[in-house]
Amino acid sequence: MGTATEICRRAVACAPELARLDGDTKDAALLAMADALLDSASDLVIANKEDVSRAEAQGTSQTLLDRLTLTSSRLEGMASGLRAVVAQNDPVGEVVSGWKRPNGLTIEEVRAPLGVIAVIYEARPNVTSDVAGLCLKSGNAAVLRGSSIALNSNRAIVDVLREALKSTGVPVDAVQLIPDASRASAEELMSAKGLVDLLVPRGGAALIKSIEDNATVPFIIDGDGNCHIYVDESADESMATAIVVNAKTQRPSVCNALETLLVHESKASGWLPNVLDELSSAGVEVRGDERVVETWPQASPATNEDWATEYLDLVLAVKVVASFDDAIGHINEYGTANAEGIVTSNLQTARRFATEIDAGSIFVNTSTRFSDGGQFGYGAEIGISTQKLHARGPMGLRALTSTKFVVWGEGQIRS
Repeated sequence: MGTATEICRRAVACAPELARLDGDTKDAALLAMADALLDSASDLVIANKEDVSRAEAQGTSQTLLDRLTLTSSRLEGMASGLRAVVAQNDPVGEVVSGWKRPNGLTIEEVRAPLGVIAVIYEARPNVTSDVAGLCLKSGNAAVLRGSSIALNSNRAIVDVLREALKSTGVPVDAVQLIPDASRASAEELMSAKGLVDLLVPRGGAALIKSIEDNATVPFIIDGDGNCHIYVDESADESMATAIVVNAKTQRPSVCNALETLLVHESKASGWLPNVLDELSSAGVEVRGDERVVETWPQASPATNEDWATEYLDLVLAVKVVASFDDAIGHINEYGTANAEGIVTSNLQTARRFATEIDAGSIFVNTSTRFSDGGQFGYGAEIGISTQKLHARGPMGLRALTSTKFVVWGEGQIRS
C-alpha cells in the first residue's frame, strides 16, 4: 500500500535483486503464480462479481463489461499465459552481438532489464497477471495502476500473486498495485521521474492524451486499434468472407478487431452483398459509402467520422475503393498503426501492402485478430505499441529489456 511514489520507491529498491535472479528461480515463481490463480479461482470470481455488479448499476457499456468479467475459462487463460511465459527464453543476459577490436578489446551488447515498469490500464483484470509475469521474467519490477471499475478484482489478483512470490523467495514488491484509482494517482505515476523506467498506458483516448500531456517518464503509446482489411480484386472470395467475419465478430471489443472494410470495386456487386448479409446476420451494423448503400441498401450512410472511429462493437464501416493505391491512402490516413490486413492472391500486391502500410503488424490473408502477444508466441503481452521507438507491435519479453555494452580488456589504455 501507500502512494504511487512510495510504491515506486519500493519497486526501485527491489529492482537490482530482480535483475540478478536466474532463469530457474523466475520460472518457478511464474509457475507458482499460475497455480495460485487457479487455486484461488472461486475467490477471484467472487471479487470480480462485485466489480461487475457495480459497473452494471452504473450503466457501463457491454464492451467494457465484457473486458471486465472474469470467468473460469479466462482465469485458465491467465494461468496459461503465465506458463507460456515460462516457456519463453529468458532475455536477460542474452548477448545480442559481439565483436573484437584490433586493439584486443572484446565488445558485447547484452540485454538487461529496464528496471521499473509501470502500467496504467482500464477494465481488464487479466492484464494484471500478464504484466506481472512478463515483468518478472524480464527482470523488472511491475507497478500496476488499474481503473476503479476493476479495483476489487485487481486487488484480489495481486494479493494472490504476491503470496505466490513469497513462497518462492522472490521479493513480493516485484508486483505492486496502486490502491488509489483516482486521476491524481495516475498523474503522480506519470511524473515519477527517476523512479519509473517505462510507462505503458492501456486505455482509451483520454488516458493517452493525459499521458502525452503530463508524463515526465519514458512511455510507450498503446493506442487505438482502428484496424482495416482491404479485399483486393484478386482475393479468394470464400477466404475473404471467412477472414472479414472473424476479424469483426470473433471479439469485437478488442483493439485488433476489424473496424473498416475496404473493398476493390470489382468485388462490390458480386462478393460484397453476400458478406454484408453474413455480417448482418451476426448482428453487425454496417455504415457504408455511397457505393455500398447503393449495392446493399440496408447500410446506413457513413460519415467522415466513421472512417476514424474505433467502434469496439458490432459496427463496421465499409468503403468501395477504385484501386490498391486508394486503399493504401485511406489506411495510412485513418489507421492507428496497430494492425492492418489484406486479402489477395497477388504476391506483388501483398508485398507492396506490407511495405507501404505504416503499422506495427501487417496481416496477409489472415485475420487481424492474431495481433496478440500470445498468438505471436510471446505467451502474453504488456501492450501493443503503436509508435516506433523503442518497441512496435505486440510487446513481449524482449521489448521489456534494453541493452548495455560490456567491454572486456586485458589492461588496454587509450592513447
